Formats: sequence, C-alpha cells, structure tokens
Amino acid sequence: MIRVAILGSTGSIGRSALEVVRRHPDRFEVVALVANRSADMLTAQVAEFRPAMAVLCDETVEMPTDPGGATSWHRGIEAMLAVVADPDLDVVLNSLVGAAGLRPTLTALEAGHRLALANKESLVAGGPLVRAAAQRGGGEVIPIDSEHSAILQCLQGAGETEVHRITLTASGGPFRGRPAAELAQVKAEAALRHPTWDMGAKITIDSATLANKALEVIEAHVLYGLEYEQIDAVVHPQSVIHSFVEFVDGSVLAQLGFPTMELPILYALNYPDRVDDAALRTYDPVRSSPLTFEEIDHEAFPMFSLGVEAGRRSGCAPAVYNAGNEIAVQAFLEDRIRFPDISEVVRRTMDTIGAHAPRDLDDVIAVDSAARTVAAEEAARCGEAMGTTS
Repeated sequence: MIRVAILGSTGSIGRSALEVVRRHPDRFEVVALVANRSADMLTAQVAEFRPAMAVLCDETVEMPTDPGGATSWHRGIEAMLAVVADPDLDVVLNSLVGAAGLRPTLTALEAGHRLALANKESLVAGGPLVRAAAQRGGGEVIPIDSEHSAILQCLQGAGETEVHRITLTASGGPFRGRPAAELAQVKAEAALRHPTWDMGAKITIDSATLANKALEVIEAHVLYGLEYEQIDAVVHPQSVIHSFVEFVDGSVLAQLGFPTMELPILYALNYPDRVDDAALRTYDPVRSSPLTFEEIDHEAFPMFSLGVEAGRRSGCAPAVYNAGNEIAVQAFLEDRIRFPDISEVVRRTMDTIGAHAPRDLDDVIAVDSAARTVAAEEAARCGEAMGTTS
C-alpha cells in the first residue's frame, strides 16, 4: 500500500486524486486530508476515506462538532506541516493554491518524501529552495501538471545531454483568437468558461491570460535544468497533446490523451510504474482529429511574455510575478479591474520590486508580501481608472 497525504483535498485536483484512490483501494491508502476552509466537504471525505488525520488550515473556520470515527482532527498551518513531515508517508500530494504551497513543499522534500506536485507556485516562487530541500532530504518532485507529467514520461530513459528543447502546449483559453482590443470588455464569468479543462477559478483565469503557461515555462526550467532558450510553447486548442520533447538527433516524442487530470495524478502517485486503469484508457485518434497548433498572440496575452521575462531575470522575479498575478486575478474576479489590467498590475509590480536571489524561505515570504502590497496598490489605481472611464 502506498500511503498518501493530500493537501488541498477539497479542490479540483484533490477531488480528482480521491477519485483515483477510490478506483484503487488495494494500492493507495489515504492517511491524511488537508483543506483550507471547506469543513463540510472535508468532513464528507473523512467519512469515506477514514484517514488517520484531518487538518483545516484556516484557524477561523469552525471545526466539525461531531466528526465521528477514529480520525484525529487538527487546525492550522503547523498541523499541516506536521502531517507532511510524517516519516511513515510515501507520497505527499500538494494541490494547494498559490504561494501558500511552498512551505509544505519544502517540508515534504526535507522529510525525504515523493512530492506529487500540482502547486506550480512552489517551483516558481522558490525554485532554488526546492532544489536545495530535495538535495538535503532526498525527496523527489513528480509533477502533476499535465504538461510536465507529459515531459517526464517522454524523458524516461533519456540522458541529460540528449534533450534539444521542449514545447509546452496551451489550450488558448476561452479568448483564443480574440484581438487585444476586445478583451477590455470581458468579464470573469466569460473567463471562467474554459473550453477543455474543469479547474478552480484562479488557474482558469491564469489559463485565460496564459499566465499559467508562463508559470509552466519557469517550472520546466527548474524541474529539468533547461535554459529558457530550450523551452517553447504553442497553442493547441484540442488539449490532446500535452507536451513535446525534441532530442538532439531530431526525434520528437509527445504524450497524448484526452483532457483529464486523473492520468497525471495516477502516474505521480505510482511513479515510476504504471497502473492498469480502464477508466483512463480513452484515447481515440479518430475522435481527436484534427490536431491543430497556433502561435501565441503576445499582444493579446502579454502575461505569457511577462512571466518568461520574470524567469529570465531569475532571483525573486518569478515570486514577484506570481504574487502580483494572484492579487490581480482576485481583483479581476471581484470586478475591480479589467482583464487587460491583470498584466498591467503585474508589470508595474515587477518594475517596482527588484530581483535579488532569495536567501531562504523567510526572504521569499518577505518578497511575496512586498509584491502583494504593491500589486494591491496598483490594482486600486487601475480600479480608479476603470471607474472614471466607465
């Protein structure tokens, strides 16, 4: 039995992970479930999977009054970190949203665990720290992003010097093909209607702006040690090919499959072995045809170029980009800024805060906090401007 702790169990990735576990009860055992605020959903999950521990991170949320069963309930960030450090765990699945996922990422790797990582912000905000924690503790990162899972699968058996470049694929989001001039009028409701993936609100907006693809470029740099010149991205509306790997001899490998997060989750939980799962054997080349590709429209979606620029600057620049984006996305979801203002807020935040190399976790947290403050101020300015032009 593979003993698993799931962080963010009530989110879309966490629920998909539990669906995978539900189909393979003889292979995976859930020993801990962690949620931020969704006490009722967490209670229902605990009742079904009966983990040894359950944690609500938000200390303002009321604990279940009568959860029943043998599960030990806890509250707060420190309780979550204690779960992650448990030496009896085999896999920690981190699907927390945002920079809050960095501390448990470092803790899991320092404890020597396999980290099934869906929290891309960990690698973006603290890439050097993540690599150092893995080296100290002996842990390993297995990505759950469909694109990075695809790359990992294509790289099996390949040497470090054999890779020429990788190409990530992007669906293009709900506004693919729309000119930049039209995007000032779009609302959050439209941005949340993703054409191929069912995801949480924040990552769905990131897909609409292509910020998620920029974050994945930075992730690829951290995960695979490739230079930014070796990492490319194209729009692939069908979301069937999840990434390409081109080798030095000209050969290209790609991983294909209909859009579902359950496949990369299953692969990460059982890595490096594959598990028979009839529910996921769905690929049909005729049904998926034709497969098409387009260049990214950098004018309409400047968040992609901004994110790659942050990666090239290195140091704390990716953390600043990530923090500014989180603040800007929330402001857009609350209708306080327009869609194009997301990139404007992030651009101004990056221009305000430098890009020194992070010394430790406290340094990253300080930069993250400073960037959020600046981004909130810039979002307020954009909101004022929006009010005067409405």
